[in-house]
Amino acid sequence: MSETADYALFLDFDGTLVEIAPRPDAVQVDPSLVPALERLRERLGGALAIVTGRPVAVIDDFLNPARFDVAGLHGVERRVDGRLSGGRPEDHPDLRAGVERLHAETARYESVLIEDKGASVAVHWRLAAPGDAQAAEEIVKAVAADLGSAYRLQLGKAVGEIVPAAATKGHAIRAFLEAAPYTGRRAIFLGDDRTDEIAFASVNEDGGISVRIGDGETVASRRLAEPAVVRALIAAWAEGAPIDPDALPAA
Repeated sequence: MSETADYALFLDFDGTLVEIAPRPDAVQVDPSLVPALERLRERLGGALAIVTGRPVAVIDDFLNPARFDVAGLHGVERRVDGRLSGGRPEDHPDLRAGVERLHAETARYESVLIEDKGASVAVHWRLAAPGDAQAAEEIVKAVAADLGSAYRLQLGKAVGEIVPAAATKGHAIRAFLEAAPYTGRRAIFLGDDRTDEIAFASVNEDGGISVRIGDGETVASRRLAEPAVVRALIAAWAEGAPIDPDALPAA
């Protein structure tokens, strides 16, 4: 197998490919990113996917006009080779009731944002005053607890997200690896948040390479400083630099 056929590359979006913004809709995509991703995907024989908490449609908007393989909503929905499955809001009536409750209970707190993703929901308090942020975190924890074992709360950087319990980025990556062109390759996964740690552990267990972006405790084996460094690495690999994830800095 050639060097590029050895690997399948999986990339988180926020905090990995792009800098985190105060509001989810305020993310800025570097103009050079999409062309570099397209060239790298071609070099990898198609084995490149975005693995994110965002819906697939939102990733498409940010990375327009390209259409990549995507695991959205932490794997609740997945698109491979243009075929989309999962992620229907109507399959989650209890969660839909929980979303209504989140809106009602956080309405009094200024700058607390509810990001309704259909089959998951995120509560953002990055812009909120400290007291409001604490209240928002307590509310999302209470709603998640009342939803029971069918759903899981994931706490990240000033955000709490409720997702179906069976959906993790680790499961999503393993599902990709069961299908062409990913099968038989070694996974490389880049992510930046506590929500990515489950996937890091899964990739490590399967003999892949996990890469944490930014600081913080991690089970990842490698670390890069920030999204700008990730974009530079993607650009270099896209232009033919050796793909050697084992040579990246240790975490």
